[in-house]
Amino acid sequence: MYIGVDCGTQSTKVVVVDVEAGRLLGEASRAHRLDEGENGRREQHPADWIAAFREAFKAAVTQARVDPQQVRAIGVSGQQHGMVALDEAGEPVYPAKLWCDTETAAENAHLVARLGGEAGCLEKLGLVLQTGYTASKVAWLRAHHPERYRRIATLLLPHDYLNFWLTGERVAEAGDASGTGYFDTHRRCWRHDVLAEIAPELDAERVLPRLIEAEQPAGVVRPALARELGLRDDVLVASGGGDNMLGAIGTGNIAPGLVTLSLGTSGTVCAYSERPVVAEDAMVANFCASSGGWLPLICTMNVTSATNCVREMFGLDVAGFNERVAHAPIGAEGVTTLPFFNGERVPALPQATGSFLGLNSVNTTSANLCRAVVESATFGMRYGLERLGPLAEGASQIRLIGGGARSPVWRQMVADITGTPVVCPQITDAAALGGALQAAWCDRRATTSLASLCERLVHLDPAASAEPQPASVEAYHRVYARYRDALHRHHAIPNN
Repeated sequence: MYIGVDCGTQSTKVVVVDVEAGRLLGEASRAHRLDEGENGRREQHPADWIAAFREAFKAAVTQARVDPQQVRAIGVSGQQHGMVALDEAGEPVYPAKLWCDTETAAENAHLVARLGGEAGCLEKLGLVLQTGYTASKVAWLRAHHPERYRRIATLLLPHDYLNFWLTGERVAEAGDASGTGYFDTHRRCWRHDVLAEIAPELDAERVLPRLIEAEQPAGVVRPALARELGLRDDVLVASGGGDNMLGAIGTGNIAPGLVTLSLGTSGTVCAYSERPVVAEDAMVANFCASSGGWLPLICTMNVTSATNCVREMFGLDVAGFNERVAHAPIGAEGVTTLPFFNGERVPALPQATGSFLGLNSVNTTSANLCRAVVESATFGMRYGLERLGPLAEGASQIRLIGGGARSPVWRQMVADITGTPVVCPQITDAAALGGALQAAWCDRRATTSLASLCERLVHLDPAASAEPQPASVEAYHRVYARYRDALHRHHAIPNN
């Protein structure tokens, strides 16, 4: 038995997987609170992740009806980019600033300039710093809370922190480390000189965790915690990774030719590459994969976070919202949304706000506004696909994950807007499944390749698939052009 964990923005999910039988035995999740404030502040308390893990673990094991003594390893996925700064005692000096926090936009712009602009970033890091990466969060803490900054003994990411809590080891792996902004994604190593530009008072050798390979364990579960959870004393904790990296594993996206698209709180599009990508577009993040290789990725910040804003505005549940979307026509009778309620990363608009355009006395209906926000969130994903270029153009299939993937109308919309067949895995918590698969891969007693594990556990669901419909594809070309024109007019984004 193997445990997969996904510590996301909204909740921590735990799955119990029987690798030999190729079955998911149990799953559970527990919600987190998101602390939001002015200027784009988005923070959480790491203690909430631990409390959610404890509850979800016990619930998943109970549902699976298995003895925890059968568990051999645990793999942890975590939301990327979050800053977990610990003191000498291993306690957070400040709440974790999250991937969706845009309060650090000014610090990010300053760091990009200090590193030599986009060209300097690409040369040093293999990607261009974006607001939301960890680097600007560290710079922000230094500028705004110097007394807390001076207490930093270790800089971790959310999944690193859960691994630390589980094992007592302060380690990191290349996939999640890629999104810090002080890691060379081509050479797969920390850039101590870049951290010195961000935080000159910190000793990189001391504060940065030890790097391990994706297939290496981070350690074993601490004895006291193993007793609490009912585990044996030799349960391994895998290297883990960022949610996008382990979501790719959980969809079988570990070789060229596939695209994984996530309709979660944020939206991500990624495609595996056997070598680092020298991107012509600064918005493409040349991240490393947590399966070896690389995972070039585009991230948009407003997907279900945006649709939930509109859904809640009308007091609708998910079923009622989906019904409104289905009843409105393609193009929402001329309504266009720029759904940047949390600012935006792709395109790079960290301080943008949401807008509804084209409203008149006839088309201002709840159905049209609901459909417009879903269409525009999906147009953002198409915009990202176009940035990936040949990696996405050659894809034969999009594997769709995230909460939005449960909606048949949204699945069809993705197929029609991208002109590509879409299918969902049977196990929709792909990042948590990816954690379990990586745990089995890290378990040397299993002696099984990651490819064979994916073949055994990643099953596609024919009932959750969609083929692009030619008439709808053509209609969406026109509506997408309208969306791009709105981006150009309101935010000066090139209309090509």
